Amino acid sequence: MDGFSHNGGNNKQLNVLGSDLEPCNLSDKKSNVITGFYRDNCCNTGPDDFGLHTVCCVMTKSFLTFSKLVGNDLSSPMPEYNFKGLTEGDSWCLCASRWQEAFEAGKAPKVILKSTNIATLSLVKLDNLKKYSV
Repeated sequence: MDGFSHNGGNNKQLNVLGSDLEPCNLSDKKSNVITGFYRDNCCNTGPDDFGLHTVCCVMTKSFLTFSKLVGNDLSSPMPEYNFKGLTEGDSWCLCASRWQEAFEAGKAPKVILKSTNIATLSLVKLDNLKKYSV
């Protein structure tokens, strides 16, 4: 699955539910975090996205701690990349393999299905994503 809609050649990417991919944010959460591999606030993907940053997640303390322990510190600021660090409640386009790893460890963050790219299904089962849906 490449994540693109092939109906009418519109190049819109699809979510795991088969409809147009929605932005990865929560309307009630005002965040200064800009997410997505292309920093467009969507979990769009393409041939240059080797990490498959396609799972729209809502960060939890448990996941952020887990991620840091396995070598992907998302909570510490990195000013050189204009990255303030993520906190609980922030939305983020996570790599599908990292979400699967966290799921297997019992630490997966919540998922926004309408904002999670269908390409995710090449690595993660839809039923597992649904168990963690917001």
